[in-house]
Amino acid sequence: MNKIKSFQVDHRKLGVGIYVSRVDVDIVTYDLRFCKPNSGTVLDNVTMHTIEHMLATFVRNSDIKNEVLYFGPMGCQTGFYLLVRDVVPKEKVLETVKDILAKTIKHDGEVFGASEIECGNYKTLNLDCAKKACREHLEAIRDINDIITYDDVNQRGC
Repeated sequence: MNKIKSFQVDHRKLGVGIYVSRVDVDIVTYDLRFCKPNSGTVLDNVTMHTIEHMLATFVRNSDIKNEVLYFGPMGCQTGFYLLVRDVVPKEKVLETVKDILAKTIKHDGEVFGASEIECGNYKTLNLDCAKKACREHLEAIRDINDIITYDDVNQRGC
């Protein structure tokens, strides 16, 4: 069996940040890493679920909405994947990620999709938990100006 791309990055070298995980023809997979892998810190289900609802909604209503294919959580509970067509420059993706994190932090209404009709587990949502994690992630990536690849991480760390 061939190793999938996400198993080829040295997780000991990954930190909190944003990375290009892989490029498949015209689709770029971005790794939004909220927690340092294997550090003992992971996103709990409520926080992860709420972030998924908020960021997925905001990104699908952003300037790049027509190029977004998917936003969802990592099984390891340390972050999220964002899949975008390669016509969007990575600088625009970075700007958009920072913007949707800020919008989540500022959001005063209900969690998007927080009803039995819209979600299969709508009772496991908490906006305050999501805001805290988004605030921490935005602070961690605030000064990042370039998104590095997994290959960059393997070669030099982050």
